[in-house]
Amino acid sequence: MIFWSYRSKPNMGNVVFSIIWLIILIFVGFWIAGIAAGLYIILIPFSVCIEPLTGLTDFLLKVVQFPRTCAERMMSGSGFN
Repeated sequence: MIFWSYRSKPNMGNVVFSIIWLIILIFVGFWIAGIAAGLYIILIPFSVCIEPLTGLTDFLLKVVQFPRTCAERMMSGSGFN
């Protein structure tokens, strides 16, 4: 049997920020990441031949990972900094 005490509760962040990050994830994050994923898939083979595209594809990869950042911040309840 597990007894919960005040000390054993997980550290929960601000619920308002969690809701804001959820809204950003649904209405912005998924859409931007989807568009960036399409561009990334198209451009990644050409970055082998055209060296300046490497910087662009690295940036697009970070944009594709934006929903993960939203989800991490939503779960921690952290702010925008």
